[in-house]
Amino acid sequence: MLDTFYKYSNEIQVGIDEAGKGCMIGPVYSAAVIWDKDVDASEIKDSKKISRKKRAVIRKYIEEHAIDYGVGFATNLEVDELNISNATFVAMHRALENLKTPFDRIMVDGNRFKPFQCQVHTCVVGGDNKYVNIAAASILAKEYHDDWIKHHFENDTRYNLMNNKGYGTKAHLEAIREFGITDFHRITFCKKFI
Repeated sequence: MLDTFYKYSNEIQVGIDEAGKGCMIGPVYSAAVIWDKDVDASEIKDSKKISRKKRAVIRKYIEEHAIDYGVGFATNLEVDELNISNATFVAMHRALENLKTPFDRIMVDGNRFKPFQCQVHTCVVGGDNKYVNIAAASILAKEYHDDWIKHHFENDTRYNLMNNKGYGTKAHLEAIREFGITDFHRITFCKKFI
């Protein structure tokens, strides 16, 4: 069972995570979730440990039961302009800006974060395996990222994106060599293929 709070149960804590950071194409997404400790979270866990089908069900549950959630992204053009780390921070900040509920602490999955306004933040390596709010954020970020892939490439089978979700699999790399890159590919990730 994941913990609901980091140390301070009197705080309103928002968990934040990203999806698509290592992809060769498309935006990097982030989600921020504030969770109520009195709401059952037994099905919420790291998005990588849940099947696609079940993740879609849990996403709906999170969206219906979270105190608040926000989603943000940075485009492939922003990834190329800012670098992937800074673009990820932009996506995280946009997710936080989309929250309507004030909060006391940001719980970040990972070991780095660019401060957001004057808010206190805590970085937690493997946080999506430790805290409900970060795990919930990982699910939403993954679902919104995969929705983007589906929306843009469901009918374009060249890059096998419905299966690889934009990561640099053998099939994706071979397709780039054969077909070139799209306007959505990250140039900084695909330089050797141009």
